[in-house]
Amino acid sequence: MSDHAEVTADEVIRGQSQGSFFEVLWVSTRLGLTSFGGPIAHLGYFHEEYVQRRKWIDEQSYADLVALCQFLPGPASSQVSIAIGIARARLLGGIAAWIGFTLPSALALVAFALGMGAHANATNAGCLHGLKIVAVAVVAQAVWGMARSLCPDRERATIAIIASIITLA
Repeated sequence: MSDHAEVTADEVIRGQSQGSFFEVLWVSTRLGLTSFGGPIAHLGYFHEEYVQRRKWIDEQSYADLVALCQFLPGPASSQVSIAIGIARARLLGGIAAWIGFTLPSALALVAFALGMGAHANATNAGCLHGLKIVAVAVVAQAVWGMARSLCPDRERATIAIIASIITLA
């Protein structure tokens, strides 16, 4: 790891002690097993776990990291997870975060697809519709939680609302 990358990781964790591969793997796997929704919902779960509960990263660093990962191609939630893993336990922490967060979802999707394919009927369509409704609620809760911390004043809230209207239009 280069000196610049080490300084960046140290800036992100702001004096916190370094964690281990297994610590990052455990936390990421728990998030991978319990996080439901898309990347925006995942970012809400990460904020609650890594910023508020474990304090592995501070609010400003998390906001900067999310902004950077939104700019990059690919799923922002996976990138944020890997970056926090690297900041916590270096390169092995990033690998642990990727394995822990991604593998449970991938296995669940494969099992779900095999189950849906083997037992295709009208009940499954209702189950899928119910999952979509739950996903909307989870994403809305995550966005609301992040909005309170990232848009604390009237000016930033106004900018966020205008940007949302433009995006929806």
